[in-house]
Order: sequence, then structure tokens, then C-alpha cells
Amino acid sequence: MFRIWAKVFSDDHIVKQFTYTREEKFTYSNFFRYLADICDELDIPTPVLLKTHIMNYAKFNHVVFRPRDFVETPAFEKLVLENIL
Repeated sequence: MFRIWAKVFSDDHIVKQFTYTREEKFTYSNFFRYLADICDELDIPTPVLLKTHIMNYAKFNHVVFRPRDFVETPAFEKLVLENIL
């Protein structure tokens, strides 16, 4: 089981948040699926997932998606995914 805390920031304040929980074992090969599920739940566009995003999540237990990581211009400042240990 794993949990990911997703936070949407605007003007340095959390405007939306969601805790994503799965009973299966976490795998990095499914990271985009987890990201897409989180974005659907928060009703925001899904960012482009790069290898550096996955490496930051693996190394630091969190990843930040900025507006430049989205194809559409989002109405927020950043999306942060944090691993809940």
C-alpha cells in the first residue's frame, strides 16, 4: 500500500488537495497512471511526465510540477506530489 499527498498551490496557498491511496505495491512504471488519476480527481490538466520528475520523486519523496510542465496553461502556480511514508 502507498499514499501520495497531492497539493495544488496558488499564491503560495493550498487551494486543492487530495490523498491518493492504492492497495497495490508502488511501481515507477505506473507513475503516469497514478499522476493521471490524481489530476482527474483534482479536476486539473495532467502534466507532461519526464524522467527528471520520476527521479526527483524517487530521491526526495516529492515532485513539483510547474506551469511549464503542462501542455495547457493551468490556473495555478504548482502541483506538488509528496510520498506519505
